[in-house]
Amino acid sequence: MISIIVAIDRNNAIGADNKLIYWLPDDLKRFKKLTTGNTIIMGRKTFESLPKGALPNRRNIVLSRNAELQFPGADTFPSLKAALEDCRIQAEQGREDAKEVFIIGGASVYRQALPLADRLCLTEIDATSESADTFFPEFARSQWVETFREDHSADERHAYPFSFVNLERK
Repeated sequence: MISIIVAIDRNNAIGADNKLIYWLPDDLKRFKKLTTGNTIIMGRKTFESLPKGALPNRRNIVLSRNAELQFPGADTFPSLKAALEDCRIQAEQGREDAKEVFIIGGASVYRQALPLADRLCLTEIDATSESADTFFPEFARSQWVETFREDHSADERHAYPFSFVNLERK
């Protein structure tokens, strides 16, 4: 199964200056819960934005056209297609962490993965960023069915209301 996991605001903004725009502790907990024990695929800039490098307890895959680049704790592939093919082979061979693949960014990787994704795991943030420079691609919600929603109000740890929403392709 190919899942995309992303936090988006009302305008599909996801980042600014290679950083997340919104700091939502519960979103980070959900991200960890869903991706732990699975494979995560990301672009080079997303990997470089991780404060401690490769995320633990997950297979980390970084996409880079530069075959000479190495990323500690991560496997590198030249394309999303090559990475997904390797995951398919690994899953067939019984590798547990290859059964579900999470695409975690950035924008160009999301754009490539969207037509292939079986599920979207969204955190919809009820806000609009003025500083955003990176956006999740537009998608037709009519092609997806909502299978899960959990709404959260703003509180002392979360400056904005947000919802966890899972969509599955029809």
